[in-house]
Amino acid sequence: MEFATQVKKYREQQHWSQEELADKLFISRQAVSKWENGDGTPDLDKLVALATVLNVSLDTLVLGKETASSTTPHNVDQHDKGSRPMNGWEFLSRYWWVLIALIYALGYLINRFN
Repeated sequence: MEFATQVKKYREQQHWSQEELADKLFISRQAVSKWENGDGTPDLDKLVALATVLNVSLDTLVLGKETASSTTPHNVDQHDKGSRPMNGWEFLSRYWWVLIALIYALGYLINRFN
């Protein structure tokens, strides 16, 4: 029953209706209602999405335990920055526009001096 009260508590903290939360998770309002009444629980994918949307950790959402990470806003990008260095593919996926700008600048310089 702890989970049901946690879902409702954090949804109300965001000032969202059940319908608004359901829209953010791409589910029905009835599913959110079942979760809050303790008549059902979400599958793992929806549980992770729910924690992300409500901006709380899974421990806090499921167990009702406050953790150090749940007291600060959860941001995946900030978490990833400190955990490991960025590889080449991650760099390209975030900064693809830099590569295009460099190619354009190089093409301009080649045409300019030929």
